[in-house]
Amino acid sequence: MAYEAGAFEATFAAAAGGDPQLLAELREAYRESVVRQIDLLVRARCDGNWELAATRLRGLAASFHSGELLGLAEDALASAPGEPRVIRRLCAYIDAFPKS
Repeated sequence: MAYEAGAFEATFAAAAGGDPQLLAELREAYRESVVRQIDLLVRARCDGNWELAATRLRGLAASFHSGELLGLAEDALASAPGEPRVIRRLCAYIDAFPKS
């Protein structure tokens, strides 16, 4: 899975306002939020917990204009809790995300 650019990077740049330290902090906060929701998906044992984590991922995607994450979150929402294909794709997404 390739790292996305475009509107996603523009959102980070606009939020940081040219401050490289703030940009790094925002990127790390985004990454940590996605990782946290992936962890909740991995541990979800019921529809409610799965749906809550997937909905939070969708919110992150919308907030940061991440089309790729949005698609993955929608896929999770349409899947059963614990769906391994969804988890693998989300893990590949965050593994490809550049670390600060």
